[in-house]
Amino acid sequence: RSGRSAALRARMEERLLGARFRYLNQQLYTGSSRDAARLFSTDPAAFHLYHRGFERQVRRWPERPVQRIVRYLRRRPASLVVADFGCGDCTLAASVKNQVHCFDLVALSPRVTVCDMAKVPLAAESVDVAVFCLALMGTNLQEILGEANRVLKLGGTLMVAEVASRFEDTHAFLKAMMQLGFKTVSKDLSSSYFYVLEFAKTGPARPGAAPGLRLRPCLYKRR
Repeated sequence: RSGRSAALRARMEERLLGARFRYLNQQLYTGSSRDAARLFSTDPAAFHLYHRGFERQVRRWPERPVQRIVRYLRRRPASLVVADFGCGDCTLAASVKNQVHCFDLVALSPRVTVCDMAKVPLAAESVDVAVFCLALMGTNLQEILGEANRVLKLGGTLMVAEVASRFEDTHAFLKAMMQLGFKTVSKDLSSSYFYVLEFAKTGPARPGAAPGLRLRPCLYKRR
């Protein structure tokens, strides 16, 4: 009997966790990066719960996007300085020899600098590679990518790995990135799980809205 009630309790907890994860996920995709920073600064435990739910989703994938970024960096000089926007548990920093500045909304590791992704404490043109690995959330994408442009050196690399189903119009997205001062170097759209896009910084962002810079929110259905 006690075994059955423990199993029932575990199932109920799973369901509650799932519901809370979906709620937090929705907040992250439908609010700005400032709202997200505020949400998690008042409730850091919620971020841990979110990260657990997120890990569970990605574990089902045949490959983890972060491993693609790791492989990319290992092929390039270890002297390149990297900024990891939305670094989570710092898997990237732990897997490469490069100096990696790790930014996220809550510190899951002592390496993390807690901040809003649209305002990172780095000098202008101070990094060689900026990374967004499943981290382009928030309604102020233009501001967040503008910040990546600010901290990148001219000719520096921007790596984006993002859920494939979020792209409504990849062509329009890449065109909008040109307006933000990035040219497309390579794009891998072969996986049905995630796309990997590599950009080079060509100059500062041009003023005005970039309407094609749209990504669908990644909302998980109840299982």
